[in-house]
Amino acid sequence: MELTVVELFAGVGGFRVGLNDIKSFDENDKAIENRNWKFVWANQFEPSTKAQPAYNCYCTRFGKEHTSNIDIQEEVAHLDEDADYIPNHSLLVGGFPCQDYSVARSLSGEKGIEGKKGVLFWSIAKILHVKKPPFVLLENVDRLLKSPSKQRGRDFGIMLRTFNDEGYDVEWRVINAAEYGARQRRRRTFIFAWRKDTKYANTLSDIKIEDIIAKDGLFARQFPINLIDTPIRTYDVTSYEDTVEMTEKFHANFENTGCMVNGQVVTFKTEPQFKEPIPLKNTLLHNVDKKFYLNDKQKEKFEYLKGSKRITRTNAAGFTYNFSEGKIAYPENIDLPSRTMLTSEGTVNRSSHVVADLDTGEKRIITPVEAERLQHFPDNWTNTGMTDRQRYFMMGNALVTFIINTLEPRLEEIIKAE
Repeated sequence: MELTVVELFAGVGGFRVGLNDIKSFDENDKAIENRNWKFVWANQFEPSTKAQPAYNCYCTRFGKEHTSNIDIQEEVAHLDEDADYIPNHSLLVGGFPCQDYSVARSLSGEKGIEGKKGVLFWSIAKILHVKKPPFVLLENVDRLLKSPSKQRGRDFGIMLRTFNDEGYDVEWRVINAAEYGARQRRRRTFIFAWRKDTKYANTLSDIKIEDIIAKDGLFARQFPINLIDTPIRTYDVTSYEDTVEMTEKFHANFENTGCMVNGQVVTFKTEPQFKEPIPLKNTLLHNVDKKFYLNDKQKEKFEYLKGSKRITRTNAAGFTYNFSEGKIAYPENIDLPSRTMLTSEGTVNRSSHVVADLDTGEKRIITPVEAERLQHFPDNWTNTGMTDRQRYFMMGNALVTFIINTLEPRLEEIIKAE
């Protein structure tokens, strides 16, 4: 089977960078692709802004051919009349929008699968229904498994049921990139689905679900784990009449590893086989422009934001409670991998990284190139006409391409065997 890919919610091309082992671009600003994955269609559209810097970056690096800058919900609607509107492909990938689940939002603000962006999962489901790609690889925040807070596991359970109804089995893993040798402590849920009529499904048919998780599945081969003494949880997503009933009744404690075969779900907690991460000092640049240095006012503000505090607050219902948060290293400990980078990186914000400059010792924010390095993108990947603020935002929204790059050899092996 050919290595053909459709990339949804493409951003600045993280899945493509990882799959095709991209480390640089040429004198015409085009990415140098070192593997053989053919991207037959890519969609990137940001509805909240007229400017489309992510899409423009994608086109600068890969060209406009076979790309779409139209709302994905409008695009998949064309499949009702024309099943070939989106090309056939062997692998569907996407980091579907996570604003409804992310820890960057308060619990009271999450809407999960019912949220405005959460419904974009149904665009994925539409493609599964019409195009039936043999394999799917998705990425989302780790809290997806527990969303929404008042009915833990409901959203992910509905996703699993949808995959099952469309003829897919699923494996998932929460991976912290730094625990496997990357530059950043970033926990994300990766979901791998395969059609039940593939050769790959047949090779797994006589293997216990627990062994798919522990040693025989996609993730265990590339990101090995250690089993620990922990409860094994099982669920049957087919025991509900439909996803409407699941919306009303389903809840589950999904752990960091799990697998579903024919609607039967097994999930349990595991630990990574730890690899030494890349420390932040190996990411930092020399001779950094002084525009990234903090002024006295910014230093004072960061001192407060990153310090420990206990504050009395009152919520919308009039209930008074104590809000507390611990201290964050200021400046960062550069002998450790970086903390999780958010879209607010580079602003005067508690989560932004402040480092002591390697040459002068002065406190400064990280540069856009350093932000790119934390996600394992080539240097200056987003230097395509964006502002620095936009470049930080793109990297805070991106995935760690190292994860996809590590999964690629096994993915290629699986798909070529079909």
